[in-house]
Amino acid sequence: MLVIRRDLVDAMVAHARRDHPDEACGVITGPEGSDRPTRLIEMINAERSPTFYRFDSAEQLKVWREMDERDEEPVVIYHSHTSTEAYPSRTDVSYASEPNAHYVLVSTRDPKTHELRSYRILDGSVTEEPVEVVESYMFAHTGADEVPDLD
Repeated sequence: MLVIRRDLVDAMVAHARRDHPDEACGVITGPEGSDRPTRLIEMINAERSPTFYRFDSAEQLKVWREMDERDEEPVVIYHSHTSTEAYPSRTDVSYASEPNAHYVLVSTRDPKTHELRSYRILDGSVTEEPVEVVESYMFAHTGADEVPDLD
């Protein structure tokens, strides 16, 4: 299951809408080994295409080096689909190279709403997973930001 803050979801969707009709792409990093997405990095779609995305190789190298320096890893790798459902294409599956990452797709085919789905992609196998959107990671299962009053 992907547990992710609402502000990060909103930022992914805004990026996807802004880049429409081209596919948007990016990464959300988190502390190594935490499976907790915390820092969103919008990246350039080097293809500038409505049907395909590819990280710019120089930008990707810079971002991955920065993650190493900060003891972070890619927790979420996201991109948008502009005219199809939020399901990985054959190309998406073939390029999936981060075995621990959640692959999030945002469909912007409907201008009034969006579809967001998350997958694990490992060795060509695609498994959809539930997404829990929370306001804060503190007490994520309740959505509360504060310690409950025990009186």
